[in-house]
Amino acid sequence: MLQRMYERYCEKKGWRVEAIHRSFGEPGAEGRIGVKQASFQASGPFAYGLLKRETGVHRLVRMSPFSAKQLRHTSFAAVEVTPEVDVKQEKDIEIKPEDVRVEFFNASGPGGQNVNKRETAVRLVHEPTGIVVTSQASRSQQQNREKAMQVLASKLYSMREQEQEKEFADMRGKQAAIEWGSQIRSYVLHPYKLVKDVRTNVETADVESVLDGDLDIFIEARQ
Repeated sequence: MLQRMYERYCEKKGWRVEAIHRSFGEPGAEGRIGVKQASFQASGPFAYGLLKRETGVHRLVRMSPFSAKQLRHTSFAAVEVTPEVDVKQEKDIEIKPEDVRVEFFNASGPGGQNVNKRETAVRLVHEPTGIVVTSQASRSQQQNREKAMQVLASKLYSMREQEQEKEFADMRGKQAAIEWGSQIRSYVLHPYKLVKDVRTNVETADVESVLDGDLDIFIEARQ
C-alpha cells in the first residue's frame, strides 16, 4: 500500500519512477501474498527535498486481508528516503571494492517463483556498515550491479547526513530517535477512517485519497 501510495504521488508530480527491487512475504489467507520490501527511484524536480521527511515508521490499522479470520490488525513499515548520488562525482563517498561483498541470484516474483533463469539479480553487502542493497529490475546483471552500487552510495551519503544531524541535535540537546513505536504517521482504516501525522497533527478522514497519492497536505506541512 505504501509503495503504491508513493508511486502515485510521484506520478502526480510528473516524476519518473523506476523499480529497483521488490520481495514478497509468505502467502496469507486465500493465498494472498503481500510485499515485504520494495525500493524504487523517483527522478524529478525537488523529489528528494519533498520526500526526505517521509523517512520514518508508518503505522497501519485495518482488517487484514492476509488473516483467515479477517481480524483487525496493526502493522508497521519503515520508509527510508535517500538522495541520488553519483559515485564518480561525489568524492566524499568512497566505496572500497574490498569492503563490498557481491552476491548474484535469480530474481523472484510472488510466491517465490523465479522470474529469470539466469542469476541476474544482485545483492551488495557493505561489510563496514552492514548495509544490504538488492537490485533485480533489469535483465542485465551489469545494470543491476551498477544500480545497486548507486543505491549503496546514496545510503552511505544519507547515513553521513544523519550522523551530522545527530551531532547537531546532541549539541542542542534535541535528539529524536526513529524506531518501532515512534511512528511519524498513522493510517487507520478500521473501525474508523483517519490519517494523522504525529509530527504536525495534520489529519484527514479521506484515507482513500491519501493512499492514492494525495500527500501534499502532509508534505507541505513539513516544509
